[in-house]
Amino acid sequence: MRLLVGVLAIAVVLAIAAFAHGTTSGLEQDISKGTGQAPDLLIKFAGLASSIAVLLVPVAFAIERLIKRDGLRIADGVLAAVLAHGVTLATDLWVAKSAPGSIKDALTQPAPGDVHALTDPVHGYLAPVIAYMTAVGMSRRPRWRVVLWAVLLLDAFAMLVTGYTTPFSIILTLLIGWSVAYGTLYTVGSPNVRPTGRTLLTGLRRVGFRPLSAARQEVEPAQDGIEHADRGRRYFVTLEDGPPLDVTVVDREQQAQGFFYRAWRRITLRGITTRSSLQSLRQALEQEALLAYAVISAGANAPKLIATSELGPDAVMLVYEHTGGRTLDSLPDEELTDALLADIWRQVKALQSRRIAHRRLAGDALLVDRSGKVILTDLRGGEIAAGDLGLRMDIAQLLATLGLRVGAERSVASALAVLGPDAVADCLPMLQPIALTRATRTTLRKLARERAQREREAVLEASQRAKQARLEESGGEESAARTPERGKKAVRAEKQAEKRAIDEALEEAREEDLLTQIRHQVLRIRPQAPVEPARLERIRPRTLVSFIAGAIGAYFLLSQLTHIEFGTLFDEAQWGWVIAAVVFSALSYFAAAMSLLGFVPERVPFLRTVAAQVAGSFVKIVAPAAVGGVALNTRFLQRSGVRPGLAVASVGASQLFGLGSHVVLLLTFGYLTGTEKTPSLSPSRTVIAGLLTVAVLVLVVTSIPFLRKFVSTRVRSLFAGVVPRMLDVLQRPQKLLTGIGGMLLLTACFVMCLDASIRAFGKDDASTLSLASVAVVFLAGNALGSAAPTPGGVGAVEATLTVGLIAVGLPKEVAAPAVLLYRLLTLWLPVLPGWLFFNHLTRKGAL
Repeated sequence: MRLLVGVLAIAVVLAIAAFAHGTTSGLEQDISKGTGQAPDLLIKFAGLASSIAVLLVPVAFAIERLIKRDGLRIADGVLAAVLAHGVTLATDLWVAKSAPGSIKDALTQPAPGDVHALTDPVHGYLAPVIAYMTAVGMSRRPRWRVVLWAVLLLDAFAMLVTGYTTPFSIILTLLIGWSVAYGTLYTVGSPNVRPTGRTLLTGLRRVGFRPLSAARQEVEPAQDGIEHADRGRRYFVTLEDGPPLDVTVVDREQQAQGFFYRAWRRITLRGITTRSSLQSLRQALEQEALLAYAVISAGANAPKLIATSELGPDAVMLVYEHTGGRTLDSLPDEELTDALLADIWRQVKALQSRRIAHRRLAGDALLVDRSGKVILTDLRGGEIAAGDLGLRMDIAQLLATLGLRVGAERSVASALAVLGPDAVADCLPMLQPIALTRATRTTLRKLARERAQREREAVLEASQRAKQARLEESGGEESAARTPERGKKAVRAEKQAEKRAIDEALEEAREEDLLTQIRHQVLRIRPQAPVEPARLERIRPRTLVSFIAGAIGAYFLLSQLTHIEFGTLFDEAQWGWVIAAVVFSALSYFAAAMSLLGFVPERVPFLRTVAAQVAGSFVKIVAPAAVGGVALNTRFLQRSGVRPGLAVASVGASQLFGLGSHVVLLLTFGYLTGTEKTPSLSPSRTVIAGLLTVAVLVLVVTSIPFLRKFVSTRVRSLFAGVVPRMLDVLQRPQKLLTGIGGMLLLTACFVMCLDASIRAFGKDDASTLSLASVAVVFLAGNALGSAAPTPGGVGAVEATLTVGLIAVGLPKEVAAPAVLLYRLLTLWLPVLPGWLFFNHLTRKGAL
């Protein structure tokens, strides 16, 4: 991250130097004027002292590290210094030979005493020193850090005053040294900062203990298998005299673990995370020590902290009295008695009385010692002087933790007995997955998947029973269910009976999730308790995705609009045909809704389907054309009450028929285009060449085993779901006619829109084409746009349509603006209403 920040800062500095020439020259003049009155003796002394110190400080630090046997850091620093020197030489050469004049003026100036010579753009000696000092970790040592910055500031001051550098040159030198150092560390790896066993024992002796041995304690993973490595490494230490100790060691590596997860939680959630995304070791030490003392002072049971100490610059240790025992997760179910549950809640009540939030009351943070006493551990993420939100979240978390072990009824009953109904009822708005720990959320998701699997099995079993019963009634012949004599009413009655049986089986198999069970248990005591979940998300993932998608769409829109000559559009366009193109573009959404609903036997609102197709115009601009529409329609059908498998099959059937109609129309119009000028009605050479090419490709695919297997697998998986769905559709001919008619109408609308766009810029009959030619060009361009990986086929469709129209005889002066108008009406202008409909349907739960 620091390397990326450094590279970005270098780019910003060069951009400012390139585009803000007046600012850079004014800054140099201000510095020169402000320092012009400085005494010459002071300037000379500062320059001499800084020149000597810049070399002596790194050498002194290297000697100090070598004495402490830390030569690996020195090796990293030397490598970084060598690389930084090479980068400075390359930068100097680039500025002298090929950099823009404004950058050259910002980084150099005439050298004092020689008007024809220029100062160095980057300081070849200063950047290596900065890289060396950063790579060896000098900035993490307070005393050396003060000396470092004093030397750097003194050197920069001396060089600026004497006119041997510019402000931008100093800044660029610092950034290059800093970036190269972290780039070197990222490449070669950072040294192991974990303290050794000898370091640990030495640290214990420093705080007054006489240890004999230290054994690493393996941290028990949570029930979901997640290990919380950021809690530190724990050791069991035996002493020469006295009881044993529990020692927790935290180093920088562990502090960095989970950084991005904590940063994401802090950005997207309000009031949930108080720990900073990346604490210093000193902050972590003080946080845990403060919580340990505060919890014991509140009357709760917690490990007693008796000593703390640093183990060098990269690790700290916390020494506790030894508390043997087992975590709640490792206890068998028979040991989870009501007395134990009450003791757990009494510990939480003690924390609540002093407004202390634990923030992680999971099963592995609750320790039960040999006497059965409950001890609260893992206090690093806690909070003192906590608000109501944090305190209620603790209760909600513990309700879920205990509910996973003993069930919702016992969990709520034990909480009510200790905390009272009011405190428990107030936590219901916090009882939502996002407010729980990651381990608890994972366990709840696992249970939800198991419940869904049981429901699917129940539905499948009920469907098989109903089918078996129907076969027995019909004499064991499966075809009897489809005989005309039985009539449509009998078939419909059987389907309704099967649906009722499936619904009854689903109702019997349906189970409430744990959080819902807890809410119902609390509402029995406090029916008026608030149950609406509190709004904890500052930014929802769906909102973030929508914003990013909108930004991408806006970028593509602006990039396309910059190439449109609006003067040509407004001056030369025939507005009657432009309006006609707008009408055909709008009708295409109704046709798209018909083509989808024709393959959905279930009842789905037509106008809402039209709105979903308009929303698809927004999705299409931020996803490949062949992906976005399919995903949106599938999701829309599921939200409209169609089962997931049937929704996928309906969209697949629609896509399959659309592909077939596309190929048939392309061949038909291609044939008509080739026979327009030939009375013998013979196809054109282009059509024949295309058919031969397709035939050759089919032969190649069928002759190569790998390709044959690939195609057959894809086709088999497609027909596996589509064919049964089509059998349902065939029982309703009006639905099938609606779907096929909608596909033909959709193609006709797009062809007429493109034709109207051409006529809008065609000044005479020679500038227009036949509908057959326009249809061939559109179908070819649409096929290529669906295959292109760009959102909405951007670039591929425009190029194909323009080249195709020119190839069939349309002048370039008409083809280019016509294609731009067509794409503007069918792709870019619908983006805004599509975004509005997308958000509206999302809020209504239709997407």
